[in-house]
Amino acid sequence: MRDNVTSDRPVRFGLVGFGAWGSHHARAIQQTPGAELVIIAANSVQSQTAAKTAFPHVPVTADYRRLIASPDIDVVDIVVPTHLHAEIACAALQHNHHVLLEKPMAASKADCLRILAAADDSQKLLGIGFELRMSALWGRVHQLIQDGAIGTPQYCLIELFRRPYRQGSAGWRYDRSRVGNWILEEPIHFFDLACWYFSQLGAPVAIQARSSSRDPSRPLLADNFTAVLDFPGGAWAVISQTLAAFEHHQTVKITGTAGSLWASWSGIMDRTTTPTFFLKQGSAATGESWLVDCGGPAGEVFELQQQIARMCAAVRGEQPLHADGRDGLKAVQLCLAAELAAQSPQHSLTLDPHP
Repeated sequence: MRDNVTSDRPVRFGLVGFGAWGSHHARAIQQTPGAELVIIAANSVQSQTAAKTAFPHVPVTADYRRLIASPDIDVVDIVVPTHLHAEIACAALQHNHHVLLEKPMAASKADCLRILAAADDSQKLLGIGFELRMSALWGRVHQLIQDGAIGTPQYCLIELFRRPYRQGSAGWRYDRSRVGNWILEEPIHFFDLACWYFSQLGAPVAIQARSSSRDPSRPLLADNFTAVLDFPGGAWAVISQTLAAFEHHQTVKITGTAGSLWASWSGIMDRTTTPTFFLKQGSAATGESWLVDCGGPAGEVFELQQQIARMCAAVRGEQPLHADGRDGLKAVQLCLAAELAAQSPQHSLTLDPHP
């Protein structure tokens, strides 16, 4: 791997993509001590104009190839539609840049493996955008589990009730050839959290799933989705999402042999409003429960800045990545397995614990 960036200069980011979420990445880089946004690549004239207006002192190009050819960047931050991930990530890695790649890593196992091979060949860092791991709320849940607060985990529910997805640039999110499937869009975060929370149990061994669409013109883009992951030892995790609702509300409930946790987050519109959230812990021995201090605000924008800071620390050799390419591959494979299970007559599949 190229020598770590020393603390006497910022970690320099090139940002590919300046849509709704890409603009948040740009602001997070700008607001993170020790990070510097040095160039933006944006495909459309509208996005280029928005980038130039928001960041007048940062060069903007229409061609991501110009960005990755620059020797003046350390990290290429990729925030583009899913079908473009493999092409751009592989090119950036082959140009000896570290990569922060938005989830999903790709829409297929083959593309994930291409990206992993490029990262292994270049010996560069490949971070995947599972920013919920950096959350003061969802990350605190993981810390409590690791600390033994609930004993051995036995059951987990991760549930999302929200408004429909936005269309995305040129309607890509409603185009199956570009988005893959909607399980890869948001439930992928929940598959990652479930495996992260239950990591002491091992990889899941089976999956059951159901899905439905309220629009018959897009039957494979599911508004309603539920999966059950079976883990070794008899534990299971339920992952459920509806996009046929309103606002943005997420819940995590976990029980174990010694206690339980209940985390809740609500916002009228994620990213643009002040959310409400709480975390409660309960004792199996006494039945008592109490609020847990998370130590900071929770929400995508806060977590994104923490993710940028963690990427900087990893580039400097100070901390490991929060989530790497193998985490990204595992989550994509679970999403693809969930889609197959939902479409199968039995609504279930056995999983390979060592894919």
